[in-house]
Amino acid sequence: MARDLKLGDIQEADVVDLAHDGRGIARVDGKAVFIEGALPGERVKFRVFKRRRQWDEAGLVEVLTASPDRVRPKCAHFGVCGGCSLQHLAPAAQLAAKERQLLDNLERIGRVRPQRVLAPLEGPVWAYRRRARLGVKYVHKKGRVLAGFREREKPYIADIRRCEVLLERFATLPEELAALVETLSLRGNLPQAELAAGDSGAALVFRVMEAPSPEDLVKLEEFGARHDVQIFLQSGGLDTIKALRAGYPALSYTLDAERLTLEFGPVDFFQVNRDINVSMVAAAVDLLEPTPADTVLDLFCGLGNFTLPLSTRAGAVTGVEGDAALVAKARANAALNGISNVDFQADNLFEPSGFGPWAQKTYDLVLLDPPRAGASEIMERMAQWRPRRLVYISCHPGSLARDAGILVETQGYTLRGAGVMDMFPHTTHVESVAVFERVA
Repeated sequence: MARDLKLGDIQEADVVDLAHDGRGIARVDGKAVFIEGALPGERVKFRVFKRRRQWDEAGLVEVLTASPDRVRPKCAHFGVCGGCSLQHLAPAAQLAAKERQLLDNLERIGRVRPQRVLAPLEGPVWAYRRRARLGVKYVHKKGRVLAGFREREKPYIADIRRCEVLLERFATLPEELAALVETLSLRGNLPQAELAAGDSGAALVFRVMEAPSPEDLVKLEEFGARHDVQIFLQSGGLDTIKALRAGYPALSYTLDAERLTLEFGPVDFFQVNRDINVSMVAAAVDLLEPTPADTVLDLFCGLGNFTLPLSTRAGAVTGVEGDAALVAKARANAALNGISNVDFQADNLFEPSGFGPWAQKTYDLVLLDPPRAGASEIMERMAQWRPRRLVYISCHPGSLARDAGILVETQGYTLRGAGVMDMFPHTTHVESVAVFERVA
């Protein structure tokens, strides 16, 4: 965990907290010091390498008294690879820290407290990741290709052989990709490979800056057959993605005790962690408590990840998504599952003034699953839609806290419950769910 330290003398301090980016926080002469690799409860030696007006940044030199939650990282590349930043902290302590961050954000930013803290949603902490974008680079000085995630706080590709958070069948993909690309004529013009694995089927999308030679195409085809993955090439924007050969079966995953099947494309958005997605969808449906008499609005609905499970319990569901291509796939997924009580609409959810006719209706229940920016633009619409209950799925606790404050302060809702979901173990990403009810 140590790094090249060039500034300041070695000092000692007690670590009192964990920052949102995973660094330990100590206080020296009243000034905060963010120490890479340090954990709360530890006494450490450190050296400052960057001084700022309000805080200093430091590297860990030695742990004098270790936290009981400190564990040995499983990955040989931890500390260099930027994919994970918390492998040295026990998984239960990671989740507790994320819960504290969520509750702190709600209180500090939104000035709200949940009436109850929901039990965390937990799943496997290793071999969980089914989507990944891996950088690829031919390094002339090393005379070979590197493939993997970026180095921590650096623009370089980390030199890794195995990734412990990728699905087990793809754990050695970084090394295998590097070996493959080294044999290609376009090894200097293939900067990225994107993995997408469903319950059925998996795909690799290679970003190519020049056309592969016939020999390259043969090698890519053989790689796909050997690893049982579909191979796609992307020469420009998303509209340039093409399958290496025709006839690939659709990628898919299941929900609702495998009663529903959702198909997706190799670069479509779907949740990284299969087990947490299954439990998250079930929890959202349970929190909303839809009945056959209810109309439900699902905003940022994507492929229908929540829409279709909700439709099996509600009277009617409207799903709205800004990406028209995803809306088309959501409609196809409804047809695939024989579901007729859903209506999918394409609309830019960040521009309420341009909403279509769906926005003029009222809804009994609302589900929100926005991107990191949150959904503040549409909070005021709750007064018109008047749902009795709202479930908010969040990938950023700060934007959730801001929107929760709006709902409680101006829209007449109370925050009944909130909790975290372990979607990204060993990283600092905080995924959470909150449920609101309209005050009678």
